[in-house]
Amino acid sequence: MGDGWRTSSRSASEECVEVRVCADGARVRHSRDTNGPVLTFTVAEWTAFLAGVRLCEFDIPAGEPPV
Repeated sequence: MGDGWRTSSRSASEECVEVRVCADGARVRHSRDTNGPVLTFTVAEWTAFLAGVRLCEFDIPAGEPPV
């Protein structure tokens, strides 16, 4: 991993994503396929996503199996 890409410190497996924050937004890719597709988000999109994470909007409700 280099060039500003980083993986979560809580990552316990190789099945993770890497994030690179840039001046114009953020890039996300699969950590095992670094030459594969990259998702690109604007600053506004990335900021909204992080706000949703902080508000637990993406948590799986208790009793529901993960998709």
